[in-house]
Amino acid sequence: MLEWFTGTIAGKFISTFFISMLPVVELRLGLPYGIALGLDYPLALTAAVLGNMLPVPLIYFFARKVLHWGADKKYIGKFFSYCLEKGEAAGHRLMKKAGRGGLFVALMLFVGIPIPGTGAWTGTLAASFLDMGIKTTALSVSLGVIIAGIIMGAASMAGVHVFGL
Repeated sequence: MLEWFTGTIAGKFISTFFISMLPVVELRLGLPYGIALGLDYPLALTAAVLGNMLPVPLIYFFARKVLHWGADKKYIGKFFSYCLEKGEAAGHRLMKKAGRGGLFVALMLFVGIPIPGTGAWTGTLAASFLDMGIKTTALSVSLGVIIAGIIMGAASMAGVHVFGL
């Protein structure tokens, strides 16, 4: 089974897609993984972007509600409170820097800069706290994910070239 995920184009595409769905690592790990497996960059980018974007509507509509629900629970409360604080803080930082009119570009750049804590998950959660609207959020986040994909793709291909992976 593992051989199929690393030995076939479909398996490589699907594993890149699923890794890119994961919070924290998102496309920032999924894309380099796909490239390291030997997927062509456009195919790896497509899998990573689609995988990174699939959770966006769920995060936008449900994450805030789930986090509020779980914030006072015994075993999960600390983690859920941390996630709420992180989302609210990210939203306030975006609003402070960009103002209401510049939120689209600010969110796109926030998601597009591939450093820890600035991906589609955090950006979408922040946008939901700011009530940006799902269409605006999805477009801004998707453009940011593509920017991150271009940056990570260039870095990944350079790494493969330099280190001969």
